[in-house]
Amino acid sequence: MRVTAALARLGTETAFDVLARAVALAESGRSIVNLGIGQPDFPTPGHIVEAAVKALRDGHHGYTPANGILPLREAVARDLLKRRGVEVDPGRIVVVPGGKVTMFFAVLMFGEPGAEILYPDPGFPIYRSLIEYTGATPVPIPLHEELGFAFRAEEVLERITPRTRLLILNSPANPTGGVVPKAELDSLVAGLLRHPEVAVLSDEIYARMCYDGLEHASLLAYPELEDRLILLDGWSKTYAMTGWRIGYGVWPAALVDHAVRLAVNCHSCVHHATQWAAIAALEGPQEESERMVREFDRRRRLIVRLLNQLPGISCVMPKGAFYAFANIAATGLRAVELQDRLLEEEGVAAIAGTSFGLFGEGYLRFSYAASTEAIEEAASRMRRFLERCGVEKQSG
Repeated sequence: MRVTAALARLGTETAFDVLARAVALAESGRSIVNLGIGQPDFPTPGHIVEAAVKALRDGHHGYTPANGILPLREAVARDLLKRRGVEVDPGRIVVVPGGKVTMFFAVLMFGEPGAEILYPDPGFPIYRSLIEYTGATPVPIPLHEELGFAFRAEEVLERITPRTRLLILNSPANPTGGVVPKAELDSLVAGLLRHPEVAVLSDEIYARMCYDGLEHASLLAYPELEDRLILLDGWSKTYAMTGWRIGYGVWPAALVDHAVRLAVNCHSCVHHATQWAAIAALEGPQEESERMVREFDRRRRLIVRLLNQLPGISCVMPKGAFYAFANIAATGLRAVELQDRLLEEEGVAAIAGTSFGLFGEGYLRFSYAASTEAIEEAASRMRRFLERCGVEKQSG
C-alpha cells in the first residue's frame, strides 16, 4: 500500500514511548519509578463522576451538536467571566474531545506549504509535529532558562515574516513549567498590532496551576486580539480528567464555522454524558481541585530541592503546571542517553529534553504528578547512577 507522504512528517509524544517501555519493564518484574507521564495522579472528583453516571441513567446516550451542548458552552462562558474577567459568546465556544483537537484544527486552518507557524521550543512536541504534517515551516521561539523558561517578546516579533500565519503560545508551559510574565505579554500584544494578519493560538490548559502567588495572565483578556485569538483550554489537568477526553476552544467569530465543520468531519461530537460531567466540574465544588494544586506545589518545591542536590544537575523553580525541566549539561551525558540509562539501569522514567524541541538538548523533564515517596526514591536512584558515572557535584 502507498500512503500519503505527509504521514512520514507526523511525529509523536516520546512520553508515551517511555511510558510503554516503563510498563514493559515493570511487567517483567523491575521496580519502576515513573516521573515521565504528564497526568495528575489523583482520581477525578467524585461529584464529576456521579454527574456522568446520572447523565447516562437519564438517557443522554445520543449525538449532540458538533460544537457541544448549549448548557456546557454557557457554563464555560460563565467560568471564563469568573476566572478571566472576559465575556465570551457561547456561540464562539467549540467543545472537543481533548485539548489536542483545538490545536489540530488551528494548525490545519493555517498550515500549508509556503506558510510559517511559530511555536515554543522547548515545547509540547505535537505543535511541531502538526505544523510539519501540514507542510508548513515550523519556526521555533526559544524559551530561556534564565527567564524561568519564558520568551522575550522582541525575539518572537522579529521571527514574524510575510509568510507567518499562526503564532502558538503556551503558558503555563509543558515541558518547562515556565510562565510568561504579563509585562512580556503586554509587549508582545503591542507588537502584534503591526501584524494583523497573524493568528494566535494560546494553549492555556494549565491556567489553574500557577504558584508563588502568580495570577494567570490570559491572552483572552486582550480585546485587541479578539478577532484572531484561539484559546485552548479544558478539563484534563485541572480536574484530573485526562482519560475523559474533553476540552474546548474559544474561536474568533470568523473561524467558528470552520472549526465546527472540522468537528463534524473528524469526530461528530463529544461523548454526551461527559459533557454533563464537565458542567459539574465547572459549577460544582472546587475543593478537591484546589487541594490537588496545593499538593503539586509542595511536590514542586521538593523535587527542585532534590534535583539541585544531585551531582551535575541544576533546576530552576517552575512557576506553573507540574513539570521540572532540569539542566543536565554538567553530567556530560546527552539527554536521550541519560533518559535511556536512567530507565534501564535504575528504573527511573523521565523524558529527554530533545523530545520537546531542538533547544531541549541538555535537559530532562520530570513530572511531579507523582507521590512524594516516588520523587524521593527517584532522586536516590539518580544519585546512585550519577555517582557511579563519576559525575561530581558542581560548586556554587
